[in-house]
Amino acid sequence: MIDVSPLFAPFTLKSLTLANRVVMAPMTRQKSPGGVPGPDVAAYYRRRAAHGVGLIVTEGVTVGRPGASNDPSIPNIHAPDALEGWRSVVAEVHAAGGRIAPQLWHVGMVRKPGEGPSPDAASDGPSGLSGSGKPVGAPMSEEDIADTVAAFARAAAESVARGFDAIELHGAHGYLIDQFFWERSNRREDRYGGDLPARTRFAAEIVRAVRAAIPADTVLILRFSQWKQQDYAARLAETPEALGAFLAPLKDAGVDVFHCSTRRFWEPEFPDLDPRMNLAGWTRRLAGVPVITVGSIGLDKDFLGAFRGERASAAEGLARLGTLMDMMERGEVDLAAVGRALLSDPDWAEKVRDGRFAELTPYGPEQLAVLT
Repeated sequence: MIDVSPLFAPFTLKSLTLANRVVMAPMTRQKSPGGVPGPDVAAYYRRRAAHGVGLIVTEGVTVGRPGASNDPSIPNIHAPDALEGWRSVVAEVHAAGGRIAPQLWHVGMVRKPGEGPSPDAASDGPSGLSGSGKPVGAPMSEEDIADTVAAFARAAAESVARGFDAIELHGAHGYLIDQFFWERSNRREDRYGGDLPARTRFAAEIVRAVRAAIPADTVLILRFSQWKQQDYAARLAETPEALGAFLAPLKDAGVDVFHCSTRRFWEPEFPDLDPRMNLAGWTRRLAGVPVITVGSIGLDKDFLGAFRGERASAAEGLARLGTLMDMMERGEVDLAAVGRALLSDPDWAEKVRDGRFAELTPYGPEQLAVLT
């Protein structure tokens, strides 16, 4: 029997107090017509909170920039009716005893011309390049950058006003903030380009603006990744020294927690230096702040398998939970974000906590309909 007690210990940081270390990972669902989350969205999140998830991070919610969204059914967090919809979602999660953070998002050059709720808008990107490096638009001007920074800050302030307990910024997976991080998509020669630490400037400005717009005791999370949806083998930092140089300006700007996205949490980040420590562990060591690890937790295959028709085994994935508990016991990981396992089984946290492992639901292709 796996001792899962480290996962169910309470966690407190600033004003955020969680009953346990289980985080619901953000997963885009495209279930908010007109960008407005309705009662079904509230029920979706409330059910996970009611069954033991400590912190819910919502699906990505787009900020008030015309090119921020590539689908009108993705929720936004700037229009008045959407904001009131999120107030109801927060109230339902709180009523179930949970805590919730929005993931503030801008898709950047992932958006193709004509997509989204503002089809005539230009897509934003540091150099107007696609993930393959192909020119598809104009680089953002400094005025565009300033407007985008302000949009993130407004979204954060509006979120706190609706009762959210923390804020997460989506800086991963090849979306806008990550496009500034990534050398392939950021070819700028001004102050927003250059080496990796210089390419954090855009994100650091967003972090500072958000920090100034929300109470000092509100936890601010930044999600980042080495991999990109345009290139699963991409890496921002090839060495711990490069990773530390990347993290430092973001921490200095005001990040409280790094959400370290990997496809398989059990894989070591720099195996030649440490055969056990993953990206989150290295981030905690280098930045000295709490971290969230994520990547196929509770399952035995990464998310791409479902698109190939594979079924991930919850039972086999349990063997990996022992690895996660070891990471927590060693002080490498503070919180663990669970994605697909919570999609297929809203009771996942409760079942794992109570040792009801045989009751866990596997994840297969049919769950993609819930995700998308």
